[in-house]
Amino acid sequence: MEGWWEQIWTTVVEEFSDLADLKEWTRVTLRLPVAALLGALIGYDREARNKSAGLRTHMLVALGAAIFILTLQAGMAMENLSRVLHGIIAGIGFLGAGAILKLQRDQEIHGLTTAASIWMTAAIGIAAGLGREMTATFSTGITMFVLSGLYRLESAVAARKGRTPYDTGE
Repeated sequence: MEGWWEQIWTTVVEEFSDLADLKEWTRVTLRLPVAALLGALIGYDREARNKSAGLRTHMLVALGAAIFILTLQAGMAMENLSRVLHGIIAGIGFLGAGAILKLQRDQEIHGLTTAASIWMTAAIGIAAGLGREMTATFSTGITMFVLSGLYRLESAVAARKGRTPYDTGE
């Protein structure tokens, strides 16, 4: 018969045994930092433009989505995993909605791009969590092009017309 301290130790070891082998450790220690790094790239762009959701927000969204996927996909049937994905996507929609502001003057709406970048960051985190690191990386590249490259194009076109990129001219 084991003593009470041995029972406690056994229970603690069992509780921390979700990463039981080297393969699982490697999987988690690769996927989570990839998700956080890719979220950081998008977040840095938003932070540099002084948007409401920046570096930390985007990192946490990507990391959170990856953690949900990693912790729930082990031994889970595909139909159950799709329910988890549905929940993540709906939840991120609420977070993105918080980034959207409707100003009373001139019926202006601000924050749509930031909300979309939060949504995209969650998708990238999901891809990283599923082990689709290259898909996540490629998607981040496209996202960065949309956020930075097209912003420069919009700015150049608006400057030719004597406006700012977000001025409708009406």
